[in-house]
Amino acid sequence: MSSATCVVCEASVALPDDCGEGELLICSDCGAELEVISLDPIAVEEAPQVQEDWGE
Repeated sequence: MSSATCVVCEASVALPDDCGEGELLICSDCGAELEVISLDPIAVEEAPQVQEDWGE
């Protein structure tokens, strides 16, 4: 199992064996929602907040 570093608190976040790009992870230390943006090398960024489109 590989891991990434949380971009918010710098804690180690474990990646599942079947992890893919675009997958969302939760940091167990700070609770930040992270998105996997690359697997080689492993890179994550804070996941964008979902905006309501209110049917537009």
